[in-house]
Amino acid sequence: MANRDNQKFFRNIALSVFFLFIVAFAFFGSHNLIFGVKIKGVNIENGATVIESTEHITGNAKNAVLLTLNGREISIDKEGNFNETIALSPGYNIVSIEAKDKFGSSDHKDYQLIYKK
Repeated sequence: MANRDNQKFFRNIALSVFFLFIVAFAFFGSHNLIFGVKIKGVNIENGATVIESTEHITGNAKNAVLLTLNGREISIDKEGNFNETIALSPGYNIVSIEAKDKFGSSDHKDYQLIYKK
């Protein structure tokens, strides 16, 4: 009788591990859909004052298939890294970055820069 209880116990443990594996696999397979696109690691500081007329902008837009900088599409690599230079007007400037993923989710970041000659 004890042997039969042990078999049931181990069978239930094996089934539980199997179903946990399936749930974990489904979660990791769909994490891009769940978490969407994120813009991170942008190298410009919001509200910064700059003395150069151009600003080199880098960052990462994880899971993005379309990335725009001030309304203009820019290229990204497989990991979502971007690298672009923009011209600044004297005075107050807004740098707008928008990323979209293949499911239609989007992330939008605005950065204010002040260019003083």
